[in-house]
Amino acid sequence: MSQKDERGDIEKIYTKAEVLIEALPYIQQFNRKVIVVKYGGSAMSDPEIQKNVIKDVTLLKLVGFKPIVVHGGGKEISRWVGKVGKKAEFVNGLRVTDAETMEIAEMVLSKVGKDLVSMVSELGVKAVSISGKDGNLLSVEKKYSDGKDIGFVGNITGVDVTILKDLLEDDFLPIVSPIGLDKDFQTYNINADDAACAIAKAMNADKLAFLTDIEGVYKDPEDKDTFISTLTVSEANKLIEDGFIGGGMLPKLNNCVDAILNGVNRVHILDGRRPHCLLLEIFTRNGIGTMFLKD
Repeated sequence: MSQKDERGDIEKIYTKAEVLIEALPYIQQFNRKVIVVKYGGSAMSDPEIQKNVIKDVTLLKLVGFKPIVVHGGGKEISRWVGKVGKKAEFVNGLRVTDAETMEIAEMVLSKVGKDLVSMVSELGVKAVSISGKDGNLLSVEKKYSDGKDIGFVGNITGVDVTILKDLLEDDFLPIVSPIGLDKDFQTYNINADDAACAIAKAMNADKLAFLTDIEGVYKDPEDKDTFISTLTVSEANKLIEDGFIGGGMLPKLNNCVDAILNGVNRVHILDGRRPHCLLLEIFTRNGIGTMFLKD
């Protein structure tokens, strides 16, 4: 090995050491704290990205965090709905869910959860896949979209976190699919963002992270220079009131504000397609997404 190559290797080692040192205060600060990660979108479709996300969550667990993963499965559900000759239908971003679609959704979400458990287990961490039906975790009522009946879509009315606390106490990483029961024990599909927000609030989570298909919040989505790295609740509400936030980002922003107002210390919107976005956001000074915090 030449001296130049040797110097290069030493510099790489020093860089790694600096990264670890930068991460140390964050590891100390969030040790034994609950972090809820909502995982969905394109980050679930690409096997390589999926592995990176699971590695991130597993590392959080190994350095002392208490992660809980709430996963979606929208694209996979649509694929299976197509296989049985049905067409996926959405109203205001919510899947119209008849009885057959509900059955498909529950089947697909269960498989997704078990696949994620396998990936976590391969990395040496114990994980358990549950749905919101288990232990009465998520109670719901029928949800309407602008007064329209969209089938078995649930609005969360209650969260019983006993099963999550028991799993965390026994050193498991809970992986939750957004399915719930109403008072008549009918099964309902739940928006995964809503489920993650409700669980984070009920668990008094220190952090809630949404892995999305965009880098974070822009004042003007067409202008990359308007990216916002930090937002307080009042600033977020002002953006909404002034009409800068629309489409699918609006309910996500409302969930972020709701979580902060109900005890979650920090909420993050991250580009789940970016390798190791969770680690970069949590363990570096600058972060890479948009962070929401109290005023």
